Amino acid sequence: MTRTNRRPGRAWIITPGLRTERFARAQKSGAAVAVVDIEDSVAGPDKHTARTASETFFAITDPPCTLGIRINSLTTLDGIKDLVALTAYTARPDLILIPKVESPRDIELVAAALDTDGYTPDIWALIESPRAFDTLPAIMRAPRLGGVVFGSADYAASVRCGLGWDALHYVRSALINAATAANIPAIDAPTWELDSPDILRRDAERAKELGFYGKGCVHPRHVEVIDDVFAPTAEEIAQARAIVAAADASGGTVTTVDGQMRGTPFFNAARALVAEADRTS
Repeated sequence: MTRTNRRPGRAWIITPGLRTERFARAQKSGAAVAVVDIEDSVAGPDKHTARTASETFFAITDPPCTLGIRINSLTTLDGIKDLVALTAYTARPDLILIPKVESPRDIELVAAALDTDGYTPDIWALIESPRAFDTLPAIMRAPRLGGVVFGSADYAASVRCGLGWDALHYVRSALINAATAANIPAIDAPTWELDSPDILRRDAERAKELGFYGKGCVHPRHVEVIDDVFAPTAEEIAQARAIVAAADASGGTVTTVDGQMRGTPFFNAARALVAEADRTS
C-alpha cells in the first residue's frame, strides 16, 4: 500500500482561489500546508477564472511550505474541468484535496488523471458526509490516499446538527479510528470563530487529544496557535524520553515510569514522539 512520505504538518491554511492578493500571505503564514480553494469559496460563474488564477499559486521558487489545491467534487462538471486544467499547469500542486469523497473511486480517478510523467501528487480526501462515514473503511484502503481532512461545516449541514464539539465528537472519533487503522494522518476542520483565540486553542487541544495530526484554518493569525498546540511540549518530550529509556532498560517488557505502568503501546507512542522531536530540533 503506497503512502505519502511527506509529513502532513500541523497548521493547514486555506485561501480562496480568486483572492490572488492573499496568495503570498498564505504561503508565508508559517503553515506547513497552504491550500488554494476553488470549491466552496468560489461561486459557480467564477470557477473558470479561479481555476486559471490558481496556477500562479504554485509558480513560486522554493516555497516555504507544501502547496495544495482543493478542487471541486468529481461528481460535478467543474471537478472534471479542474482535473483537465491541472494537467496543463506549468507549476503543479504538491497536494490535491478532493472534497465530498464518498468512495475510493474518487481517489482512483484523480490518480489516474494526474499520475503522469513522474508527477505523483499527494492525494487527500475531505470526509464531510454521512455516506462518507458509512464507507470509511473502503475509502481508507485506496492505495493513493495520503490522508484525510474532516469537513465539519458540510457534515453538520447534511445532518442538521450544530458545529459545536459535542455534536461532532462521535464522527471525529470515528474518523480518527478509521485513519489510524489505515495508518494515515487526519487533519481537523477549521475553527470558524475568527476572533476568538481561546475557542481556537480549546478546539485545537481537543483535536490533538483525539489523535488529529493538525488542524485547518482560514486566517493566518490562527497558524501560530495551532502550531503551538500541536507541537510537543518540553514536558511531553522529556516524559517520552524517560519511557523510551525505561523500555530499553527493561528489554521491552512491562515496566513502571514515575509510578505508572507502561508497556508496548506506550513504548511505541513515546518512540514516535521522540523521533518527531529529534527531526524538528
